[in-house]
Formats: sequence, C-alpha cells, structure tokens
Amino acid sequence: MTSEENPDFQAFLDRPEVQEAISNINSDLTDRRRYKPSQCEVLTQAYTMLQTQEQYSFDIDPEAEKLLPDIIDKRVQKIVEASAPEKSFKDMHNKKRKIGIVFSGGPAPGGHNVIAGLYDAAKKANPDSEIWGFLMGPDGIIENEAINLTKDIIDQHRNLGGFGMIKTGRTKINTQQKMDLSKETCKALGLDTLVVVGGDDSNTNAAFLAQEMHNDGVQVIGVPKTIDGDVQVKDAKGKILCAMSFGFHTAARAFSESVSNLCTDCSSDVKYWHICKVMGRSASHIALEIALQTHANITLIGEDIADYTDLTQVEQAKKDGTIDFRAYGITLRHLSRVLCDAIISRAAAGKNYGVMVIPEGVLEFVNEIQMLIIKLNTIIALHNRTHDDDFHTVFPTLEDKIEHLRRITRRKASAAGIWNQQDHDLFSDMPDFFQEGLLTERDSHGNFQFSLVKTEKVLMEMVKDYLKELADTGKYKQGLSKAWFQKMLIRENLNPDQFGPVLFKNYSNDILVLKKAIISKKTYEQALIKAELIEANSIIPASIETVYNKSIPKFKTQTHFYGYDGRGNAPTRFDCIYTYNLGLTVFSLIANGATGLMAAIRNLEKEFSEWEPIGIPIAPLMSLEERKGKLELVLEKTLVDVNSNAFKVVEELREKWLAAQPGPDQYRKPGPIRFDGASEENRPLTLQLNGLESGGE
Repeated sequence: MTSEENPDFQAFLDRPEVQEAISNINSDLTDRRRYKPSQCEVLTQAYTMLQTQEQYSFDIDPEAEKLLPDIIDKRVQKIVEASAPEKSFKDMHNKKRKIGIVFSGGPAPGGHNVIAGLYDAAKKANPDSEIWGFLMGPDGIIENEAINLTKDIIDQHRNLGGFGMIKTGRTKINTQQKMDLSKETCKALGLDTLVVVGGDDSNTNAAFLAQEMHNDGVQVIGVPKTIDGDVQVKDAKGKILCAMSFGFHTAARAFSESVSNLCTDCSSDVKYWHICKVMGRSASHIALEIALQTHANITLIGEDIADYTDLTQVEQAKKDGTIDFRAYGITLRHLSRVLCDAIISRAAAGKNYGVMVIPEGVLEFVNEIQMLIIKLNTIIALHNRTHDDDFHTVFPTLEDKIEHLRRITRRKASAAGIWNQQDHDLFSDMPDFFQEGLLTERDSHGNFQFSLVKTEKVLMEMVKDYLKELADTGKYKQGLSKAWFQKMLIRENLNPDQFGPVLFKNYSNDILVLKKAIISKKTYEQALIKAELIEANSIIPASIETVYNKSIPKFKTQTHFYGYDGRGNAPTRFDCIYTYNLGLTVFSLIANGATGLMAAIRNLEKEFSEWEPIGIPIAPLMSLEERKGKLELVLEKTLVDVNSNAFKVVEELREKWLAAQPGPDQYRKPGPIRFDGASEENRPLTLQLNGLESGGE
C-alpha cells in the first residue's frame, strides 16, 4: 500500500525525525563538505613564482626527444613566494582565465579536491575566471562535452570520493584525428589551459597534448592519480620528487579495514583461510601497505617473487661449471609450494586458518606466466596487424583460440618463432578458466586484464592439489592442544600419557602433531594395536577417534576481491589535503605560464610542514614500452622497491606475522577511515617508513 492510499503513513513520512533519518544528507557528509584542508605555506601567499631546480636531471629517451621536442627540455620547477612582484607580473597572475579539467582512467578518492583547489585559487586570483569540466573523461574533450563548474557544484563535492562531479573515461587521445578534435574543442571553448588528472597513460596523453598545443598557446598540466600507487617520480640520481599518487592511501586503508575484519573473523571461527586479491595490476604497492596495516599471515609481493633466486640450483651449476638460468625467477609450481609450506606450518601449530593477501597482477611476476602473456600479446597483435581484423572476433571460443595456437606450432610462419611446442604444452597443462583468462581480450591500452583472471583460483587449485599430496604422505597435519587431548582421554577413563607418545611425534610439547607415519585411519589403528593399546578388530574409543578426526586438516577457503569498493571510498584526511594542495599547485603552474608539467608535492613522506609544491616535466619521464605488440612512448610505472625500508620491514617480520607457533596471532587493526581526530594517521605507512633513515643492512 502506497502513501497515497494510506494518508496516515504519509504523515509518518513527513515527520521531521523520519525525514532526517532517510535524507541523503547526513552529518558525516555535511562535516566533509565543510572541512577546509590545510594549505602548504607557500600556496597561501598572494603571488607565487617558479624557481628552476637545476639539481634534478633525467635520462632522456631519444624517442621522447624526437616526438616531444617543444617540452623535452622542461626542468623541475619549485613554487616559491613572489614577495615583491611588479605590476606586469600581478596583471599576468590575476588575468581572467578559462581552464578545462578532465578526469581520465579509473576513479581515485580525492579527485574532487583537485578541482576544488584549482577553483578556489583561480577565483581568488580573478573572480571572473572559469573552470570547465569535461564530461565522461577524454571523450568529453574529443566531443566538446563540458560544463561550467560553479561554486554550488564544487561545494557539493568537496572532500568526497569518486569522480561523480564530471565522471571519467578511459579513452586515449592517441590518433591525429582525436588530437585535432581536442584542439578544436579547446579553441571553441577559448581555453587557456587543459588539466589532465590521471595515471601513467593519462599523463602520457597530457605530454602529447602539451606538444600538440604548444604553438596554439594552450597550456597543459598533468596531475598524478592512481590507487595502484605506481605513478611515482625519481630523478636520474634516485632523488624522490613524487613519492605517491593520490587515492592510494584511501584505497589501501579501505582494503586494510576489510582485510583486518577477516583477520578477526578467521581467528574467531578458526576454520577458513581468507584469500584476498587486491588491486595492483603491475605493482604491489597496495599489497605492501595492507601488509603493514594488518599484519596478514601471508602477503605476496610480486616484485619480491620476480627477484627470487634458487641458491641451491646456482651452487650446483657452479660445481658443474655451467649457468642454470632456471634458477633465476620463480615458477608457478614453486610459488604454490611456498604457500603450502606456510599453511602447513600454521596447521602444525594448531592454526588451520589465516589470511592471505595477493596482488591481482602477481602472476605477471612469475617468469613462465609473464613469458606466456608477452607471447600471446604479440600473437594477438601480429594477427590483428597482418589480417586487419580482430583476433577475438575471428576466434570467438576458447577451442578456436587453442586450435589457432596449435596450428602455429606446426607451421613455419611469422608467429611460429614466438609460440613453440614447449609453450603450447605448458599452456595446455593449465586449467581451462586460466587458459581463457590468458587469452581474454586486452584493454584499450593493450594491457593484459588481470582483474578478469581469477588469480587466487589459479594459485589455490595448485595449493589444494599439493596439500592433498602432502596429507597423503603425512606432512600436512593439524596440531592439537595437549591440554585438550588429555582432557578428552581422561573423560573416557583413558591414560593420555600412554596414548600420547604412541600417536604424537612431540608429546612433550603444548601443541601435538601426529607422527608422520600415521597417514590414514588404518595406520592410526595399526599404531594403537602395535602398542597394545587396543586389540585388533576392536572398536576405537570415541575420544581416540575424535583425536584422529581433529588431526586431519581440512583446507577451506573464502575468496575476496578488493578493488572498486576501495577506489569509491570517501578520501582519508591525507588524500583530502594532498589533492587540495595539488589543485592549488596546478593554478600556480598555470599562472606562471607552465606547460608540459605534472603538478606534484615533494616530501610527502615527511611532515606536512615540509611539503613542497613543484612541477615535474612529463616528457623526460617517458620511455619506450611494449603495448599491443609494438613499442610506444609512455610514462613508466614505478614498482615496489625491494630495497626500501617498507619492504624490508615486511620481509623481516614475515615469519612473525605468519605466527606459525602456539600463541596469539600478530594481527593489527587499522580501524576505519575516520577523517577527523588526532588518532587518524597522517600518511601511508609505506611513506612513513621510507621517509626514515635506514637501519642498515
């Protein structure tokens, strides 16, 4: 019955307390909108200027020099106060401007504050200036779909997550036609500047747009955004210029709270391994931060896996006077063995449960998988170029694709040298769902879509198979409390000290593990019969049977994927402050005539008082990378540094957090994102640790 049919219920709905309870506006939302982020001291000044930082240099790719000649010689610019500016400087700074801004790629918490900071700074300099937002990402530039961002629109989105103000998209402006249309749009709107907020591909776009529009007088500024944390900048000497892109802290904290809740859950019902796949296609920064935030029992770091060396094989090869290249880099099978070892050690300590964190792109760091992906990418790209059609349309089913690969191994064709019988055999041994995943359609940038592949399922199927093998050989057993064992037997008037040494290999310990030779109920009975504790063909005492059943581990898993939920989270205070200052930095770069630069904040790893707004030249950061089977000039992603303090801490405490011994686990509770309050952390733990002096080797 609707409220129209029931006037009394309409009266209930109209009550103020009911309206308050069901309103879209709540106190948290109101507080967020009202919050005014702190500003870097220099950005509070009436006028700023740029100071070239000659101490920073880059190794410039010849291809970047060739394709981006007008912006390749840009240098790092520090924003400083213009203490006594001349009238001409003031006039230039305060002139009326029309600035366009676009979000590109996936959403990242804090993006709205980039716009808010830019808007506030532009309006402060000249109230007649306008900020135009392009709708639906780069398509909005190409198609001239933009709106004038007013104060009301801006204020509705301050300190809020998502990119809902103007939406986003993944289109690349990578053809001359798209570039020409973009230039026409900027000219039609009369834009002075275009601001591109995005990740590595988006800032690559910004560099080419800056080059194309250089002679048109349109400035182009980039802003580093990605929750993956893989847009970081160092100069040629390793000096950090941008330690982290915005959105990372919020997403990692959101994921960490969920993972931490699973740590609480698994130690409550003690029967599940929670397998948590987290975003991180090409780098494991999020997984590393989650490890620090939660102390999950197992965290895989892809860059660490890629660095694996089998020292036993290396030593054997030395003795043989050869080099065994198979010793360098981990295999999928070996990785599953490493996980099994950890699971077994916890089970033996009485903990057949735990939490495992896996970055979605971890398989890219496994040599054999990486090679398959590279080869399949090349085969797909080669087919598309040679036949001028789409590989996935011509071969729509998995069977069609596999048959095509089989034909390649049989003929002498251009692709035959890429895909050989050994590749085909390795591929054929993989489960169907993983084969299909490896052959899935690439994204618009030519990247393998790891989020579509059930990475955790690939690993867990191998883990389960090996655990069964280990159980059958007596190596995988559930540890039992000695006190519990004794109580169970005494309850049935049995002497535990008679049965214990017969059944357990470590009866003197607090946690008991069955002897290795006991691999089945039959061998269990035989051990009891041999010790003359029971007679042949007699019924096993109930307590003794219960002990056996409890000693046989059951590997139960629950899988989880953390991605879109975290990137849609309301930003942390760190990301609110960071992004607002990025917006202010963007305007300072614009007001000083900069183009082809990326707005950044140096010293993010330090206290806020030491933050330093800068502009980083984009073109010198670019290098050639394989995309869709060919080399393209792109902004290079930054991987986890296995020599960093943050990684070394995780590496050092790996065994402690595995907690494969009796006693409590070492879980850490990061708590929810609180936004306000003295207890809220002021930067990612990764940055906090990396900002400290190293403790040495």
